[in-house]
Amino acid sequence: MRRGWGGRGGWQQTEQPPADDAAAWFSGRLPDGWFTGAPVVTVDREEILVVGTLPALEGEFADDAERAGAESGRITRFREQTRDERIEIARQAEHRYRRKVAWGARLGGTEELFTTLSVPVMTRLRQPERMVLDTLVAAGVARSRSEALAWAVRLVGEHADSWLTDLREAMTRVDDLRAQGPDLA
Repeated sequence: MRRGWGGRGGWQQTEQPPADDAAAWFSGRLPDGWFTGAPVVTVDREEILVVGTLPALEGEFADDAERAGAESGRITRFREQTRDERIEIARQAEHRYRRKVAWGARLGGTEELFTTLSVPVMTRLRQPERMVLDTLVAAGVARSRSEALAWAVRLVGEHADSWLTDLREAMTRVDDLRAQGPDLA
């Protein structure tokens, strides 16, 4: 894995092939009938996450807990029945995109992810930031500073979704403008 300045755009983790076509590739590669529509495909530097919606359940359920149990059971059945084929598709995608592939399924109000990565991230924090993490640990919100930091990131992601979406769109626009600009090499 090469690290260093990769030219335009600053610091580059690694030279990876683009995954702009990943959603289309998975839509074309997945067997018909697995999902009710095109899966949601999310890509970052380490992982491609493919989450599809399963066909709706038939029948009546006594309450929400019974429905949730049936949804979870159907997702588990999907996971087991498609395991070998998902492994083969993931192997092909990992070769193509040089990223791990994770899977998930959604049914009604239930979503389950399987084979997802948990990637360590190094950071340096000053005392005020460490004190925030330590407060979360002392209060029992998290068992460790690492878990407290993950909790804080999830919270920011949930409450800043609109802003993060706008930021990602702006970054894409900057990348497009860079590609149109003069080559200074």
